[in-house]
Amino acid sequence: MKHNRRKFMKTQLMAGLGALSVTGLADGQSTMVFPANTESVSPEVLRKHYQACLGGAFPKPAPLLPQLRETIKKDGYRIESITYEVGVNDRVPALLLIPDSATAGAPGAQRPAPGIAVWHQHNGEYHLGKSEPAGLAGNPMHHTAVALVREGYVVLCPDALCFEERQDPTGKLKKGDYERFEFLREVVRGRSMAWKNVLEMRLAVDYLCARPEVLADQIGCYGHSMGSTHAWLVGPLEPRLKCIVGNCCLPSYAAIEHEHLLHCFPNFVPGWLQYGDTPDIAALIAPRALHLNFGELDVGSPIAFVRDALPRIEQAYKNAGVPQHFTSFIEPGKGHVLSDAMWERVKEVFARHLRFG
Repeated sequence: MKHNRRKFMKTQLMAGLGALSVTGLADGQSTMVFPANTESVSPEVLRKHYQACLGGAFPKPAPLLPQLRETIKKDGYRIESITYEVGVNDRVPALLLIPDSATAGAPGAQRPAPGIAVWHQHNGEYHLGKSEPAGLAGNPMHHTAVALVREGYVVLCPDALCFEERQDPTGKLKKGDYERFEFLREVVRGRSMAWKNVLEMRLAVDYLCARPEVLADQIGCYGHSMGSTHAWLVGPLEPRLKCIVGNCCLPSYAAIEHEHLLHCFPNFVPGWLQYGDTPDIAALIAPRALHLNFGELDVGSPIAFVRDALPRIEQAYKNAGVPQHFTSFIEPGKGHVLSDAMWERVKEVFARHLRFG
């Protein structure tokens, strides 16, 4: 992984809230040891603990008050540049990609399609956000919203806080300094940045479901890197997401501590170690569909720790009676990328779980 791939942010996990240990590393293998009470707690109770650790209940839904800024016509689809409200004086800029095949005509003439939210990556590129997956900037490898709209899906790409149009409005803080500022602002309010991110992703789903071109009961989400983290963070608390796909990011706290990784702020949920690790958050998505891709050489998600994590998620899906709803793929010889093989699995999972009307 290139050193500039991601601007990891330093943090400390709260002490005295449970612990993880790692054994067997001498021979290149790892075993995560979780708090003894984790497996005896029901998923419903764990979700409540997860919500509390994030920072508590979300505010009651308020009108999104969407505004259309511009429409860009493309070959076979259009892009609507929009904003919608997520808080007082806080609007999220987003790009909505709508295929020509998805229409919102009069009753009986509508042809709505499944909707997919794409959470963009981090990569230390604060000038990029929604525009990269929407194909307007950045690395063509990650023009994933364009690839999905060409498959017939309606795709929403919002800016995460601190990226693209959501950098410091005062201009005083640049790049990672503003991200650290926002992280700490949530901390002093007793919340995490993940709380803010999850709240905004749930409101993004609100917006998708309200669009007449979208089948509101056929919603999915996809993300690469930080976007993958966002996908499994929101999944447990957003039941309208029928299918969740993450590419190249499931860093366990065991891996972070053992490898001394400096990871993105949204990875850290204060106090969660008394209940489990990040795989236990992803496991709370069961019974809804979840697929995770990994590169064998991705040092941001060390593969020995990933291999330890996957059986915990698999067990949750077995317990829910739908083992087939969790799938994963580790590609040999690949790092922190979206390869052709990874993308084929993304498309296959969405095609299997999201139905066109």
